[in-house]
Amino acid sequence: MSDDADADATSRTAAVSRETAETTIEVTLTIDGDGDAAVDTGIGFFDHMLEAFAKHGLFDLTVQCDGDLHIDDHHTVEDVAIVLGDALAEALGDKRGIVRYADRQVPLDEAVAGVVVDVSGRPHFAFDGEFSQESIGDFTSDMARHFGYSLAMHAGLALHAEVRGDNAHHEVEALFKALARSLDDATRVDPRRSDTPSTKGEL
Repeated sequence: MSDDADADATSRTAAVSRETAETTIEVTLTIDGDGDAAVDTGIGFFDHMLEAFAKHGLFDLTVQCDGDLHIDDHHTVEDVAIVLGDALAEALGDKRGIVRYADRQVPLDEAVAGVVVDVSGRPHFAFDGEFSQESIGDFTSDMARHFGYSLAMHAGLALHAEVRGDNAHHEVEALFKALARSLDDATRVDPRRSDTPSTKGEL
């Protein structure tokens, strides 16, 4: 396995690649973007969710993944979350001036999802809820939960998520949009702050 990362702290942009026996992934992320996305994971619904994540978080995102989809979707979704988490951490740098905390709820028809996030540098993930159908196309619904876990572990987030509804497509999409909106809020630069938002002096 080889991992390469390159970040520009000024523009809050990162490019991360990762290759294993299961996946080959390249991700670029610009935190202060326009919501533009170019995504190809081989899983149509997952591509749709990553595009929604970029659009509603105003992140510019490219994802190219060649994964072992002949087995299932697990390695592809998990590893994309790992690389995206690494890219988010790289792009944030020392986190100087960020808002740090955010709390968002997003509805989609009968479904609603909520995400509370702390860009703390101390990874933690908690999830409450379940998905109404086992799969959405070629995407296993519970992989949305695992995506959140893997992202939190690698981006250094304390991430609490919840979802409820009757339709798994709506539930998962609301969850990705709530994640996007909360991360957009939490990673914004507060013009009143010049230091890192922690009494310890670092995150």
